[in-house]
Amino acid sequence: MTTARPQLSGRFAARPRPQLGLRPTIRFALAASLTAAWVAFSVWVSGPWRHELEHAIGPVMAWAIPAFMGYIPGLVIGLMAFTLLFTRYREPSHAGAWPGVTVIVAAWNEEDTIALTLEHLAQLEYPGDLEVVLADNNSTDRTAERAEATAQRTGLRYRRVFEAAPGKHYALNAVLPTVTTPLVVTVDADTFLQRDALRYLIARLLDEPQEQHASACAGALVAQNPLANGTTRMQQWDYRLGINGVKRMQAAYNSALVAQGAFSAYCTDDLRAVGGWPDAIGEDIVLTWAMMSERGIVQYEPVAVGFTTVPDKLGRLLAQRSRWARGMFEGLRMHPPPKQPRVLAKLIGGVDYLVPFLDIGLVFFWVPGVILLAFGYPLIVGWWSILLLPITLVIFGSLRRWQERHVFRRLGIEVGHDVRGFLGYLIPYQVLCSSASLRGYTQYVLGATRRWK
Repeated sequence: MTTARPQLSGRFAARPRPQLGLRPTIRFALAASLTAAWVAFSVWVSGPWRHELEHAIGPVMAWAIPAFMGYIPGLVIGLMAFTLLFTRYREPSHAGAWPGVTVIVAAWNEEDTIALTLEHLAQLEYPGDLEVVLADNNSTDRTAERAEATAQRTGLRYRRVFEAAPGKHYALNAVLPTVTTPLVVTVDADTFLQRDALRYLIARLLDEPQEQHASACAGALVAQNPLANGTTRMQQWDYRLGINGVKRMQAAYNSALVAQGAFSAYCTDDLRAVGGWPDAIGEDIVLTWAMMSERGIVQYEPVAVGFTTVPDKLGRLLAQRSRWARGMFEGLRMHPPPKQPRVLAKLIGGVDYLVPFLDIGLVFFWVPGVILLAFGYPLIVGWWSILLLPITLVIFGSLRRWQERHVFRRLGIEVGHDVRGFLGYLIPYQVLCSSASLRGYTQYVLGATRRWK
């Protein structure tokens, strides 16, 4: 990185107090302590259940089943919930001149959406200079033609860079040497930015919390087609509750683990310093972790909203989640959390080691447990499971209210309350996505062929 590194005291850096709220280290200590207390309480209260399991199937499974179904999920969800409890949102502000931004739109056969994507970019309320570059990854349809026509009609400062080698990272890296602005923003060809999104995103990137240099900042994605069918109805809640909640938690420690390619901002010098986008199926994940490995922090701005077109076919959704799972494994292998230079990045990144256990617990214990319960055998899933439902609803309810109050109301966005979609997200969606993730982990281990789409 090109910025000066802070003076270290041991493995912790001495930093000024934040403008609002707790220091990240204090916040983590409080959240981790309460999470540990919650897990300890869960272990204590589930003693009778473990005794029943031990009598029925032995001591090993008597501990394994509660761990996969309760203790590990309680650790991950508890850390998120308690972190957000101690985190207050501060709107980013920028008083100086706004830097120039190059927006890269990577596209492969996106003739159906590219015009609308560029129209939204033309309507952005951004005070600085803006250039849009189409990273054309050998499209064979009318993507380039429609992009050129839209740019001329809307007055966008626009150019196209063609890359014949298949792969999103090739297309993005083909543009990087031609960038002359200090900041780069990537936007997917089927993602439509809200009018103020870029201004919020860049303001957060330039914010420098506690005088730390931010290498990247992820924007907030919500479903553009939430009511298209049952598949999209479930996904809208994943973006609003699951993904948004996790990113807010990670950013509370300046360690958002994915500056997703669909809508994120990066410092151009930092992008070049780590070699651009890597050859990985999860190129945005690996890139983010590479920047954190150089002591760059990664932020998240929940009010920088982009409307992304989510898969409307179940097969495409499952393939997407398999790619995401493989990308996470790539990041863990190439930039292991224990080797991260920042202590909080080690700890937050280390949570990803637990994610496969959540998927295993859901698919191999929760699902069989529900089936057994339906046939009158409440050994794995029983009365105690009902206690988890109100806790889950309280957490999801608080996440929904926060987003509606601080994001949608602020931006004047009207959102509905799709109960059917929420119920689908609450139960079958989790099983489907965990199954797809397990497939992705297996594909990674076996070295299966990678696909962009």
